[in-house]
Amino acid sequence: MLVAAPTGSGKTVVAEHAVSLALKSGGKCFYTAPIKALSNQKYNDLCAVLGADQVGLLTGDRAINSGAAVIVMTTEVLRNMVYAGSSTLDELEWVVLDEVHFLADAYRGPVWEEVLIHTPSKVRFVCLSATVSNAEELGDWVTALRGPTETVVEHRRPIELDPLLFVGDRTAEREHLLPLIVNGVTNPEGHRFDAEQQRPSSPQHRKQRARFYTPRRVETIERLTSESLLPVIYFIFSRKGCDEAVRQCFEAGVRVTQPEDRVRIRQLVETRTASLSDADLDVLGYDLWLEGLEHGIAAHHAGMIPSFREAVEDCFVEGLVRVVFATETLALGINMPARTVVIERLSKFNGEGHEFLTPGQFTQLTGRAGRRGIDDQGSAVVLWSPFCTFAQVATLAASREFPLVSSFRPTYNMAANLIERYEEAPAMEVLTRSFAQFQTDRAVVLLSARVHNLELEIDEYRSEQASNSELVFDVAGYVEITDSIRQLKRDARGNRVAVDKALAALRPGDVLERGTRKGSKLFLVLSVSSRKGGVMRVRGVNPSGNSASVEAATVSGSLQPVAHIDLPVPYMPKDPNYRRQCAGLLKRLNPKRLNAARLPDMGQHEAGPERSEAAASWGADPYLDALQAQQDHPLHDHPDRDQLMRVQFGLSKLQQEQQSLVQEIDRRGSGLVQRFGSVREVLERTGHSDGWALTPAGLRLRRIYHESDLLISLCLTEGIFDGLEDAELAALVSCATYEHRSSEPAPAPLLPSTELRKRFGLMQSTWKRLERLERGLKLPLSREPEAGFAASAWSWSAGQELDDILDEDLLGGDFVRNIRQLIDLLRQFGDVAPNPTTAKSARRAAESLSRGVVLASGEVS
Repeated sequence: MLVAAPTGSGKTVVAEHAVSLALKSGGKCFYTAPIKALSNQKYNDLCAVLGADQVGLLTGDRAINSGAAVIVMTTEVLRNMVYAGSSTLDELEWVVLDEVHFLADAYRGPVWEEVLIHTPSKVRFVCLSATVSNAEELGDWVTALRGPTETVVEHRRPIELDPLLFVGDRTAEREHLLPLIVNGVTNPEGHRFDAEQQRPSSPQHRKQRARFYTPRRVETIERLTSESLLPVIYFIFSRKGCDEAVRQCFEAGVRVTQPEDRVRIRQLVETRTASLSDADLDVLGYDLWLEGLEHGIAAHHAGMIPSFREAVEDCFVEGLVRVVFATETLALGINMPARTVVIERLSKFNGEGHEFLTPGQFTQLTGRAGRRGIDDQGSAVVLWSPFCTFAQVATLAASREFPLVSSFRPTYNMAANLIERYEEAPAMEVLTRSFAQFQTDRAVVLLSARVHNLELEIDEYRSEQASNSELVFDVAGYVEITDSIRQLKRDARGNRVAVDKALAALRPGDVLERGTRKGSKLFLVLSVSSRKGGVMRVRGVNPSGNSASVEAATVSGSLQPVAHIDLPVPYMPKDPNYRRQCAGLLKRLNPKRLNAARLPDMGQHEAGPERSEAAASWGADPYLDALQAQQDHPLHDHPDRDQLMRVQFGLSKLQQEQQSLVQEIDRRGSGLVQRFGSVREVLERTGHSDGWALTPAGLRLRRIYHESDLLISLCLTEGIFDGLEDAELAALVSCATYEHRSSEPAPAPLLPSTELRKRFGLMQSTWKRLERLERGLKLPLSREPEAGFAASAWSWSAGQELDDILDEDLLGGDFVRNIRQLIDLLRQFGDVAPNPTTAKSARRAAESLSRGVVLASGEVS
């Protein structure tokens, strides 16, 4: 079953029914979630309903009651179990795939498809998704993949959403809080608040401050409080921004709690932080954080350690904390409904640059607005910005177009597992079962239908041409000539500037040879002038004494400097007698002298190297030839010429579109297979496969589950991780797990020993070889190793205290997350490293990292 419905609409009831069916039949049910925080929350929820003895948890770095009938896990854990052929799957009857719309995620999305493709066919699925505009298409794919599937789609929110714009106004007593949508259409009053509407109309007013402005955070909270719109989740796409917002409210004296609330807040906080030492709490800024909580205000972002985030969630759910400044990670399924959601900006940093929110992202963020059973409606408040018009904001809020697009692509680990699990033909068939290929096939069907329709239209055009069968000439040939003339004119227009420059380089006395279809003629330059717009005009005479002028737009035939004559003095180019005298000099010019003095084409003349190409192109022989061919063609003077040409133009356009669509169909149809072929070639050339068989390195690769899987396997094979102390190994492995994603500059790489610097250099060299190979095969490039966390990993593994490691550039939550990712990969090293000593060292390093705040953050309350 696939259920696509808004947040808070009761999708989990369907999931819980699947759990109940599994328990009644004595089988197992796996409940997967995209992130560990959501897995922990779902584990606690199910424990409360079923009892802790019935529920287990597997999140990669945490295992609780792994033999339970109901196991909550991250989706990656299930994928790994499927590839490993775990015996736990034998009793598996149901799988709940929560947040299945994650399959559109660029990096993690393929995992959801791998699970649906490879899980044994006897297992039934319940797929839970946010509302997407192509849910039926997703349901059709699941049906094609796993059998009959009921697709349930609900677009209506359980709590009505009221989207609002909040505008600061320096001319009004208070800010404007106005609806974006009125009676189902964009609020007609909204355009008054667009930035261009407030631009000063006169110079004396241009230094005045703009009337409208983005409301400040404290102003926003105070207004929401006065409107009874708390509790609020205020989205700021910056961790520093969230922390700064809490500080601003604190300094402004904002308090939304009562004395009894503060007592309960302390109780919840002490429960969540009981396993942390006083020293660690001091380093993490516990006192200041708790003081904010007691005011009813908190931040929520990945820079906070899990215990702090969970305490904020507990307090918010109980209505004790009523203002949370959060990054978008809070919108990923965490159960924190609010009365109001505020979005400070409609663009966010994506790791590479800033991008405008999509309708799907906007819907995900505003899905938290409105508490079921408490609120009649939820409010989504967008702050005014000079960079967005009212219509843009309203369109985003009203849009329901957010289709789910597969991000499935063959990875190195996936390819290794396909080679190991299947023969070649069945493996290719597996690729064609992906949602990506399903969508491609549907697109190809639509494209093919368009091609068919084009063929019918082409036949109609050809029938119309056939009705003029008495015509014995080639209409297509005439059209081709006409097209060539148009192209020559376009080329010439593009060259006129260059021709003007060439003409400007001429001097009185220069002799030009002008080539025409009737032969060449000489022309003596008498004056060079610049007309309006920079257009150059050259005046002169021919040997007959006739005056003539040359401009870029009138050049016909070739134009070449061939000699220079000293003009008579005094210089009077406008005098008719003077022009006749100059013509006589030109006429008497010795041909031998002319040939001897002949200069290269204008393009090679010292005065202007660009002239030949420019001047000769405009009206050169090809143009004259084309004009003559057009005039000589029998269709040129035919009374039905225009109609016949329209038919031919239409036919040519349809044929071009048809050819383009056929090429697109070929490209789409072979995309996944071609990419898989390129991935296989990389595996072959790096020694991971030999034909359709894995080498020992390939067998190791299929057990490495990481974004940099192939780079890690290569480094293991080359012994780059061998012979290191435990802390050194942790530091070096962190270069594969750490990724700087902030818009702030990356920290300088710091490696604590000469040996580590040497090994990191070897790691980079291996990556560069891999990158060249990938680039040559047009594959996405493997991520470059980064040493920005190596010193911290080394210090923590070596036993240093948290106080010695954290600083303003490394927050507690980032430290914990990076260490936990490092622990996960080190444990994989313990299983796959070819050197037994390295495997043992990796296990010890993982153990040394799992302490203090890291260990406490892995506990499930």
